[in-house]
Amino acid sequence: MPGFIAPSDYSREPQRHPSLKINAKEPFNAEPPRQALILSYITPVDYFYKRSHGPIPIVQDLDHYSLTIDGLVEKNIQLSMAQIKLLPKYTVTATLQCAGNRRTAMSQHMKVRGVGWDISAIGNATWGGAKLSDVLELVGVAKFSTATSAGGKHVEFISVDKCKEEKGGPYKSSIPLLQATDPQADVLLAYEMNGETLNRDHGYPLRVVVPGVIGARSVKWLDRITIIENESQGFFMQKDYKMFPPSVNWDNIDWSTRRPQMDFPIQSAICSLEDVDIIKPGKFRVAGYAVSGGGRGIERVDVSIDGGKTWSAADRFQKDSVPYISDEDSNRDKWAWVLFEALVDLPNNNADIIVKAVDSAANVQPENVSTIWNLRGILNTSWHHVYVKSTASKL
Repeated sequence: MPGFIAPSDYSREPQRHPSLKINAKEPFNAEPPRQALILSYITPVDYFYKRSHGPIPIVQDLDHYSLTIDGLVEKNIQLSMAQIKLLPKYTVTATLQCAGNRRTAMSQHMKVRGVGWDISAIGNATWGGAKLSDVLELVGVAKFSTATSAGGKHVEFISVDKCKEEKGGPYKSSIPLLQATDPQADVLLAYEMNGETLNRDHGYPLRVVVPGVIGARSVKWLDRITIIENESQGFFMQKDYKMFPPSVNWDNIDWSTRRPQMDFPIQSAICSLEDVDIIKPGKFRVAGYAVSGGGRGIERVDVSIDGGKTWSAADRFQKDSVPYISDEDSNRDKWAWVLFEALVDLPNNNADIIVKAVDSAANVQPENVSTIWNLRGILNTSWHHVYVKSTASKL
């Protein structure tokens, strides 16, 4: 595209915050220290995890950038950034989470393939942009459509980047047309993040944000939107980000037997402590995040300091001075995480501290990683443990 290029090497990467933990250098994949996630409800851009599959694209001339919308629609169009910004602007607070979040812990049970993420491949931001449902009306696709007159049932998002998995081609993914045309689904073509212009790592100049769904569907560096009959045939829809049972291995896998993962399941993690930590006996704070996909709220966050024998409910919060109610949208950001905290009393010995969450549909995290282990290490939502050693105990 004129004015918008995907470099073939990593010589022009953007600068990043020095505190990020780099899990892969080329392509760049990094996460913040876990404690940074609970410093504020909205994750600062510098501390938002970085996920890429190739060199970060470069905008050379924004005036020459345009988004193409084509496929099984009444007419094909190209939109400049100026034209996109003429559409009604919406802001949506939504948590994005890489499907591989907490992969490292799953790999400790049995080896998996993929970037080794700790618990911080997740972040909560306020995104600004045009609703995809408004944009699609410009090509004759009405709101709440399940199919176009030409038979289009899926919306494919195509990036400008270059991925080795796509043999040097662009990253691509798709969502159902009904989700794309439903204004209440809040799918955005975002050009702002936390009130500022998107930076390069997060998709400048334009990206998709699909709330409540794994991050792989929120395509960055958007080049083209194509209305298609079937779901995208891209690598990351067909040969990645699918949930297989523990019995499937790299010798017997059949990718066609599973649907692409969309909503992410209920998840929580402790951020105030490392996996193994040393603290003084007495009262101390256990804090972290909890989130569920599909717009489901967090009904309860349970904390145990005795390895799961007994539990107590943690406090949950989002907005200042607004009580959080898990199933009332007026009292919550439906697509966003909650932060939680509990004040607990550490005895004069070691402790196995656990967190698990329950969402508004009564979904609960599985106790053991072994029951959800899968060869790609995605969706590790098992109970999160941290092991605390008291300074009063014999180490």
